[in-house]
This record gives sequence, structure tokens and C-alpha cells, in this order.
Amino acid sequence: MKLDMRKIYRFEAMAHTPGTALPAGGDVYYECAECKQVVSSVPHTPVQCDCGNLSGKQSKLDVKDADKVIPMRGKLK
Repeated sequence: MKLDMRKIYRFEAMAHTPGTALPAGGDVYYECAECKQVVSSVPHTPVQCDCGNLSGKQSKLDVKDADKVIPMRGKLK
């Protein structure tokens, strides 16, 4: 089941320096620069962006190419 996170959350881009660790937390989400899908940085259910750059489950997220990830802070609308 695909869920458009933009319908539920309002996102604000976070500062991130390429080559450093991506921020993570309960209110941190990642947008894939390739397919523009948004996923949680700590997913509790299985998730995967459309192109496969971001995938994970059980609070673990695998990022294939961190340079193609935009970290964002999300707040409920």
C-alpha cells in the first residue's frame, strides 16, 4: 500500500552536508530525489520508494545513495 505522506504531513527541508550521516528520528522523513517519494527515517512497517533507493522495515532504513536523499522534518497538518 502506497501512502502519499504529503497529504498528512507538512514538510520542511533540513540542512544536510553531503558525505555526513543523515539525520534520523520520529519526525524525520526522507524524500528520494529520483522518484520524489517520501518515507520515514525510522519505518515501523515495510516501505520502499518507487526507484528502490530507500527501503526498510522494523525501524531500519537502507539508503543506497545518500546523495539522492533530501532529509525533511514533518509535522501533522
